[in-house]
Amino acid sequence: MSTPVFQVIRSKNYKRSGLLHTRAGSVQTPTFMPDGTRGAVKSLTPDQVVSTGVEVVLSNTYHLHLQPGEQTIKKLGGLHTFANRKGPILTDSGGFQVFSLAHINKITEEGVTFKDPRTGDIVTLTPEKSIQIQFDLGSDMMVAFDDVTALDETGRMRTLEAFERTHRWLERSLAEFQRLTKGMKERERPLLFGVVQGGLDKDLRKKSLGIVQSLPVDGIAIGGLSVGESRKEMHEMLEYLAPLYDDSTRPRFLLGVGDPIDLRFAVEHGIDMLDCVLPTRNARHATAWITGDKKVHLTNEKFKEDTEVIDPACDCTTCESGYSRGFLRHQFKVGEPLAGTLVSIHNIRYLQRICEEYRS
Repeated sequence: MSTPVFQVIRSKNYKRSGLLHTRAGSVQTPTFMPDGTRGAVKSLTPDQVVSTGVEVVLSNTYHLHLQPGEQTIKKLGGLHTFANRKGPILTDSGGFQVFSLAHINKITEEGVTFKDPRTGDIVTLTPEKSIQIQFDLGSDMMVAFDDVTALDETGRMRTLEAFERTHRWLERSLAEFQRLTKGMKERERPLLFGVVQGGLDKDLRKKSLGIVQSLPVDGIAIGGLSVGESRKEMHEMLEYLAPLYDDSTRPRFLLGVGDPIDLRFAVEHGIDMLDCVLPTRNARHATAWITGDKKVHLTNEKFKEDTEVIDPACDCTTCESGYSRGFLRHQFKVGEPLAGTLVSIHNIRYLQRICEEYRS
């Protein structure tokens, strides 16, 4: 009997720790995955990323398709060789980026047509094309193409339409995935996550989760949150979904969420994996998390002569190397990119440490 994709090591109430098996190695969960959008976590070397405890890096199907193109990356040895990444890589479907470029795209049943913001060229992304791109990139974990809509007042009017299309596209994504992986041994093939949609409509979310769980996908992805709703609304939906997950043999991935408060809430309500650009984006804007999930803004005048590290309780290489708040403030003030790098290391490590606490 083969080992399941996901093994629960321990669980209590809804939160759990586990081991996710991929062809590029096993991953301890819960885990936070920084976004290496264009093949690299912004401003960090692969070794610096690994130093934070990261076990999976997420890369972006949409951006890598536009530049340099999946065929170029394939010729350069695949995404692992291209990005000098030894551990597992997860690629998103491109659905969120299509959503974020709503002003330049057109959604039809076939897929999404949009203009390349860089060149003006017309590009079409379909469920089949998204899976093909991810396959050519050499991804270890793929996400089915979905229709994402905002949860602001305008976007909520399209919730039902996006819900229905997402599941039709999931069937097509799954069929293409099965075609491309036919004949591959179980431990040699990538994994596929199906996406749960439905906005803030609990009936639609329940139905969507049921549909995804009824299909032979390897993981469950919760999409369409952190797209305009309040924190309270997001938490209410995660709380609602927690008792509806059907078994322990598939990992659950919450897309696009990375604030410490939300990460804790998600893990305590059954989520195993999260990704977000927030830790590195905040870092580049001189914002760091410290003990208690508080934020400090390192360009603040009060840090000008501060000899303390970002957080004395932190074990990241930035803090352990002794970089002071005063030094970091100066580097931000003079526009030195090193400051963003050092704080990115700290912020990612902060989230990883939270995950490690839940594992134990």
